[in-house]
Amino acid sequence: MLVIMKKDATEAQVEAVIREIEALGYRGIPMPGIQRTAICTIGNQGPVEDSRILALDGVKETIRVTKPYKLVSRETHPQPTIISIGNVIIGGEKPVIMAGPCAIESENQALTIANLVKQYGAQVFRGGAFKPRTSPYSFQGLGEEGLKILKKVREETGLLIITEAIDHANIELIEQYADIIQLGARNMQNYSLLRQAGHATKPILLKRGFSATIEELLMSAEYIMSEGNTQIILCERGIRTFSDNTRNTLDLSAILSIKEVSHLPVIVDPSHAAGRREYVIPLSRGAIAIGADGILVEVHNDPLHALSDGMQSLYPEQFAALMKEIKTLTK
Repeated sequence: MLVIMKKDATEAQVEAVIREIEALGYRGIPMPGIQRTAICTIGNQGPVEDSRILALDGVKETIRVTKPYKLVSRETHPQPTIISIGNVIIGGEKPVIMAGPCAIESENQALTIANLVKQYGAQVFRGGAFKPRTSPYSFQGLGEEGLKILKKVREETGLLIITEAIDHANIELIEQYADIIQLGARNMQNYSLLRQAGHATKPILLKRGFSATIEELLMSAEYIMSEGNTQIILCERGIRTFSDNTRNTLDLSAILSIKEVSHLPVIVDPSHAAGRREYVIPLSRGAIAIGADGILVEVHNDPLHALSDGMQSLYPEQFAALMKEIKTLTK
């Protein structure tokens, strides 16, 4: 249930409504708007008796929320969410480009790629310090040393940093270094980690799980937002289907489906969807053309010798060509 306050409702009246909601056994989360404040009721398993709430001073009306996800729904937040980090705006008029290697391998490698992607127009540098891999024998990342390299990248290039947290042990550590914390597909339904991410002060990029439905993705985002972190970016990165010609199947319709029911920004990871660099540029074009708020793309200066995901990493000159095409699409 959504409680809509009157335009002239006072802060004390809003607090009184929240106390009444709590007295009913639920939680009330205020959602200030341009014209008035709304209060979202969460924790209920069915309809809420609203007569006591409607009797309170400052209350205009109550609205039933039909979706199981409430805080991330357009029913409670009709306007798109805009996330601003310094000069970078995610969810605005222009798509945000996040680019870099799958994994941080060395300081020289990271700085070389960072300077290249910045030169061609990227705003955020991606790179994994901790790498959850299918095989326990694959490169697992440099850990905190990789985070220190990412910090140096930010200091020397001015690019924002996004990197993945893989468990409870490193999410707080990563928050000290990253501007955006990524939660990967393998952790989309790690509910205790989602709750912890809800207490982070940095934006969270949440990737769709390999076999997750749109509703499951949005419910995972709800876990984060219900703990207080409203800065959430959703990421479509391909799902598993019966097709095996690519690493995954990129679901571009997910962008439209999510934007229809949720106010959160959506970006696309064409690299993990394709698994092949020759598909990354066409898939990126499709994502931008259909309305994605950005892309998360892998770029490597020497992909043939990359320690992780070399086959799907663009060469710098390919990334330069992609950026030219994106500029043409977004004029």
